[in-house]
Amino acid sequence: MKPVGKDEKEPYSRDPSEALEQLMERYGSAVLRTAYFYTGDRHLAEDISQEVFLRAYRKWSSFRGDSAVKTWLTTIAVNVCRDKMGVRMFSEQPTDPSLMELGRTVSVEEEALERWEKSEVLRHLLRLPVPYQEALYLYYYMELSTKEIADATSTPEGTVRNRLHRARAAMAREMKQGGGEG
Repeated sequence: MKPVGKDEKEPYSRDPSEALEQLMERYGSAVLRTAYFYTGDRHLAEDISQEVFLRAYRKWSSFRGDSAVKTWLTTIAVNVCRDKMGVRMFSEQPTDPSLMELGRTVSVEEEALERWEKSEVLRHLLRLPVPYQEALYLYYYMELSTKEIADATSTPEGTVRNRLHRARAAMAREMKQGGGEG
């Protein structure tokens, strides 16, 4: 067994195939939700998710464990999403990544109701500049630390903290101004 990643309690197999199964089981839904947040498209999110795990499989033997496995996978996911989406990123309808679960089938009516109930905050979030959206998503939805966000986005940690601070203030202003809308 290979004890991999900072603060990891359970070791992963040295065999990339076995490790891939462990990674997909443990982080599959988080990677899928991240891809869905970036793309707003379920099928594209599934394709990106597969690509993330394919890249992780290929690079498994070279992963040194300088960061948590979750941070490493999030970094891969962010990069794949940025590559696939380019400038189109965040131009779609607000999507709530919590609606994405592996293997979950949602009726059109159920999805519409959930989106209606949960999308107000996301609608406000998507009015913010992209770096603020990304910082808030990774911090609150993915529960990454500012250090992990910095690693995942190749951004200095001070910049991440600054973006979070400014994003919270902008979000508060946005929600106050748009309070009655929806």
